[in-house]
Amino acid sequence: MFTSLVLLALSAVATPTLGASYSQSDSFSGQGFLSGFTHQAIADPTHGRVNYVDQATALAQNLTYASGDTFVIRADDTTVLSASGPGRNSVRLQSNKQYTTHVSVWNLRHMPQGCATWPAVWEVGADWPNQGEIDILEGVNDVAPDQATLHTSADCTMPASRSQTGTSVGNNCDTAATGNSGCGVQAPSTNSYGPAFNSAGGGFYAMERTNDFIKVWFWSRTAGNIPSDVLNGATSINTDNWGTPFAFFPSTSCDLASHFGPHSIIINLTLCGDWAGAVFSADGCPGDCVSYVNANPSAFSNAYFDVAWLKVYQ
Repeated sequence: MFTSLVLLALSAVATPTLGASYSQSDSFSGQGFLSGFTHQAIADPTHGRVNYVDQATALAQNLTYASGDTFVIRADDTTVLSASGPGRNSVRLQSNKQYTTHVSVWNLRHMPQGCATWPAVWEVGADWPNQGEIDILEGVNDVAPDQATLHTSADCTMPASRSQTGTSVGNNCDTAATGNSGCGVQAPSTNSYGPAFNSAGGGFYAMERTNDFIKVWFWSRTAGNIPSDVLNGATSINTDNWGTPFAFFPSTSCDLASHFGPHSIIINLTLCGDWAGAVFSADGCPGDCVSYVNANPSAFSNAYFDVAWLKVYQ
């Protein structure tokens, strides 16, 4: 019996911790973004008034800047555009690695602000929408709060009532059924997005993805409840200690395993386009979105991300 108890104890010690504990697999800061991510010089899939440039161009024009623990990507703020020419130079980065079950944590000091801006931090599969999309940080035209959204193929919905602090703005994640709106959740705090976010010195966004659920959290830089492992960028984390997320997407009526494939991480800034352009006037911005972008380069002096770091845990 003693031998059996010893074996049981050893077995318990040897069993890996399951569930909410993760170890850091990747850390990006400063120059690390230049080697860990690719500048995507592609046509904007959301039809924005931008011209995404390659890394050499971005560095030469100071649209991408990396030094120490500072990494900045921004839109051009000096050029008056021709109506018949390409859009305003901007940056879209995609991670060179892909991830399935993981946690990503962003430490952001500043996000793009201003009319026409549409900044986003998100994750997406190569076969869209069949491998899914998770928007972590997204909004337009300085209208708070942040919105976290899933975009999927058919047969993926969310329960109307679930454990989150945010407000659902749609429970059908199917892009075809929702005009690509997906199933979004708005964060409860206005300082989760735009000028109020920047005035507070930024903050932290975190997303946990498993086959059972997807969760998104936000903590303002000035919040008193930032988990220590998030605040310090620890090498191991336990999401069970992070409190109720503002967005919770359970697998109750959506088989997450089949709707989400390996994801690349993306951070980008577009202007106008399918969302920001469509609500430009309704959001209190002047005139026509594309004309505004063309004629007012100085309006984009604050249209930049300043990233302290991104850490990924698996």
